[in-house]
Amino acid sequence: MTTSRAALLTGPNTVELVEYPVPDIGEDEAILRIEAAALCGSDVAQVRSGRSAGKPTRLVPGHEPMGVIDRIGAGAAERWGVREGDRVAVEVVVPCHACPACAARNHVSCERSLGAYGYRPFESPTPLIGGFADYMYLHPQSVVHRIDREVPVSVAAMYNSFAAGVRWGVHLGGAREGSTVLILGAGQRGIAAAIAARQAGAEQIIVTGLARDRHKLDAALALGADTAVYADSEDVPERVRELTDGRLADVVLDLTPDAAQPVQDALDAARPGGRVVLAGLKHGRGIELVTDRIIQKGLTVVGARGVESTSIDEAITLIESGRFPLEELHTHSFGLDDVVRGIDVLAGVPDEPAIHVSVEP
Repeated sequence: MTTSRAALLTGPNTVELVEYPVPDIGEDEAILRIEAAALCGSDVAQVRSGRSAGKPTRLVPGHEPMGVIDRIGAGAAERWGVREGDRVAVEVVVPCHACPACAARNHVSCERSLGAYGYRPFESPTPLIGGFADYMYLHPQSVVHRIDREVPVSVAAMYNSFAAGVRWGVHLGGAREGSTVLILGAGQRGIAAAIAARQAGAEQIIVTGLARDRHKLDAALALGADTAVYADSEDVPERVRELTDGRLADVVLDLTPDAAQPVQDALDAARPGGRVVLAGLKHGRGIELVTDRIIQKGLTVVGARGVESTSIDEAITLIESGRFPLEELHTHSFGLDDVVRGIDVLAGVPDEPAIHVSVEP
């Protein structure tokens, strides 16, 4: 029987390398051979706390998995339109396929989801339901997206980051031909949003970060942004006013974690009638907000929760196009026995500038 190594989260900052048998599959199931699972801020919070969905947990993390179909039942092959040997990205949520959110292909908001890969366990014949493993079980109700196998693994693993850039910057933010776009936060999703906005025809793209983010801001400038603003030494709204000759930004995205000030900056830097997309979680921190500013400027303020299928499709098309040298964004790969180190590097380690980080078995 084939076995699979897996990085099992057993407590705060505690990951054990274990081995599980790879299960047999039925007509509607599949086994994915993992090539990579990208890391993001949610992984940092999950591994450091030892909790998933707010509860202490023992599971195999990795909620952005992609890889090659190793085995697949005939029913799953027909339903998903894939076969053995195809490379796929797997959506994190295992949805019901029956609620209004699912009808809109917005599976992350499914009202009756069964669970989420690498994050919220669901009924399965194996613990191999997270991307930090050699192999992963695919439930019959999974949603998968094909990715060309010619794309380098490290770039293919960026599908979720770029889906966020497309959804937040273009679908929700409305970046289009001639737009001025302000992106608060120069992480991998901020850079992806800059690239997506450039692809959509935005005329001016401004990205903010901190002094310690210089490597990220440099990457943003190399791949699509026009101007970098250092939020710890510059007044962001005033700098945007200068850069736009007083017009301010048509679209503002706040992608920063934890900090409240960027929300205020977003509202101040948006032009009258502009759109503000809030995607950076503040983890319960309160924000002083004068709602009159929103009303008087006629702003549209939108909350962004994850990504949906259409944005993943468009992100994969962008990745496959080869238009942008995306390999420059991938800075680190870690093995299954070094997950905690990968988490630390993504979170910020002196002399280890990181942007896109993945776990690769």
